[in-house]
Amino acid sequence: MARGVNFLLYVNTGTEETPTWTKVAGQRGGTLTREYDTIDVTSKDNMGWSDEEYGNASWSIEADGLLVEDDAGFLALEDAFENAKYVFCRFQTQAGNNYEGSAIISDFSVEAPYDDTATYSLTLNGKGAYTKVDADVTP
Repeated sequence: MARGVNFLLYVNTGTEETPTWTKVAGQRGGTLTREYDTIDVTSKDNMGWSDEEYGNASWSIEADGLLVEDDAGFLALEDAFENAKYVFCRFQTQAGNNYEGSAIISDFSVEAPYDDTATYSLTLNGKGAYTKVDADVTP
């Protein structure tokens, strides 16, 4: 059984040609969402039943965690958001499978309550398709 604590968000702090995968510090939650729009193709021929076809696909990553302002991963995300740049990101599973792709940061919030720890939350919306890189399996 997979445990959520072993699913991690990484960002590329290197170049596109030679990525350097940097883990975002302080992570707590992470969600990889993959979905399809649907196209309604219902007609009278369907005898009262809805009929749909696949439309466009999309993906996103939502993450949150403790705010570590001097973390290289956090700083890369902040730079991308402040300069409206794409970020190359990786969502890694417990088994070591990686979902990688370019994304825009559509939400990047910092919460700083009076009597608790400061936290961040963000939403990465995929630009085009992601690539699934399977974990290396060594016999």
